[in-house]
Amino acid sequence: MRLWHESLISKLSRQQLLGQHRECCALRGGGWGKKHRTVDYVFTHSPYELFQYHAKVMQEMHRRGYTPNSLWLNPFYRGNKEAPYTALLIIPTTVPIYPEHNTAYYQECIDNLAMKGIDIR
Repeated sequence: MRLWHESLISKLSRQQLLGQHRECCALRGGGWGKKHRTVDYVFTHSPYELFQYHAKVMQEMHRRGYTPNSLWLNPFYRGNKEAPYTALLIIPTTVPIYPEHNTAYYQECIDNLAMKGIDIR
């Protein structure tokens, strides 16, 4: 599991972009709060910030002609197996959404992609 640095979303390959969508869906659903080394920081923030990040992923999917399930455009939606949020504080979008997505994290993501044979510079 990994949330790519948000400035890389538009540069991800088809496979990486669709994988990122699946990761966001999993985290928004039953994966919320389940420990994982690379995404634990997400759980220290509001679930609404994950929705904001996921919205960027879905926007890029739409730009490329993909059609993610429109139910995910609702910040309260948590998938078919989880009850939707009944209350969720709507917060303004920051840039970056996650402060952890800094220059060092950007480079970590670039290096991780390079190890997979993906050069997106």
